[in-house]
Amino acid sequence: MPAAPLTDLNDRARDVFRVVVESYLNTGAPIGSRTIAHLSGLNLSPASIRNVMQDLEEAGLLAAPHTSAGRMPTETGLRLFVDGMMHAMEPSAEERAAIESRIQQAGPVEEALAATTAALSGLSACAGLVLVPKRELVLRQMSFVPLSAEKALAVLVGADGSVENRVVELPPGVSIPALIEAGNYMTAMLGGLTLGEARQRIEREMAEERALVDGAARALIEQGLAVWSEDGDRRPVLIVRGQGRLIDAAAAADLERISDLLDDLEGKQEIARLLDSASAGDATRIFIGAENKLFSLSGSSVIAKPFRGLDGRVVGVVGVIGPTRLNYARVVPMVDFTAATLARLMG
Repeated sequence: MPAAPLTDLNDRARDVFRVVVESYLNTGAPIGSRTIAHLSGLNLSPASIRNVMQDLEEAGLLAAPHTSAGRMPTETGLRLFVDGMMHAMEPSAEERAAIESRIQQAGPVEEALAATTAALSGLSACAGLVLVPKRELVLRQMSFVPLSAEKALAVLVGADGSVENRVVELPPGVSIPALIEAGNYMTAMLGGLTLGEARQRIEREMAEERALVDGAARALIEQGLAVWSEDGDRRPVLIVRGQGRLIDAAAAADLERISDLLDDLEGKQEIARLLDSASAGDATRIFIGAENKLFSLSGSSVIAKPFRGLDGRVVGVVGVIGPTRLNYARVVPMVDFTAATLARLMG
């Protein structure tokens, strides 16, 4: 049965509905009419409240678990509450400072992203998520370290201070002097270029026979760049922090749901697709429970917000995943603020 729109609810129904939803978001448990009458200050008798709750259940907004006489919101009810009744609470000065401080630390961008995501996780009591395209590294230095007669370790140092290693196969006849020559050539000729620009220059130099290296070193240079260029074409970077925060006292009673949720988090490619779907437009996207098939079993919610660079293009998506009873009024503005903070980092 389709849920009633918010405009179809009278004031009494709205008041009772709000009390049920807010109680559920705080406790994760259903609430009964006597408790509402005692705690809410609605000035309604338990019998009147039961009648209203029955109407809300028939409208598809509340449900009665078989183990309790109380009611709790359905996912449809949560959607109605989030879209039409929620009063957002801006992050406090302390919360804003905790998030902003993470982008000021030195080191590779991914470390700052991971730290900021961890801060969001801690403040929201959810798992923090951030999805960014694989940034094309700017070269600063490259060297080759021999591992055996057939293999070497290619070490690339980026302009942002990051260091990446790859094991490469050595072409026949490559000597240690050739390894040194190849590293020196790449550092001198390609420093300050992105991987794509470096590969284009090498291809042009080789085609015009201007590369001042021997054949073995040339093959090594081409192979080394190919390894990193291929890696740069892989799927975007997804960082997940704070999975352990999903297992709270209420969730521990439903171990099957938590197991499903942790399995969902392991499937990072599916989560990346979900976050990528949130990158269209500027609005914060909220996926509640079965609204997204990825979390239909675990009954979880995702709040996601795209963030843009200085050129106005979307450069990533940040968000959280938690139980459907998470504190939307507090967490949605927190995700919005984190997105604005990351936009400055990635701009």
